[in-house]
Amino acid sequence: MSKKELLDRIELKRAQLIAIVAENGLTSPQAIQFSQELDRLLNRYNAQYIKNAVVLH
Repeated sequence: MSKKELLDRIELKRAQLIAIVAENGLTSPQAIQFSQELDRLLNRYNAQYIKNAVVLH
């Protein structure tokens, strides 16, 4: 997955999470699921792009 594709997925998941929280509350099972999915995407981005950038400097 390209960096742009990953960033697009992160933004989409973030928007979905905000909508779910507004509708169902922060502690709803759906909100927790979407939050965990967003965490996985952010962790993947961090592992692929942020940690590598630190090593290059």
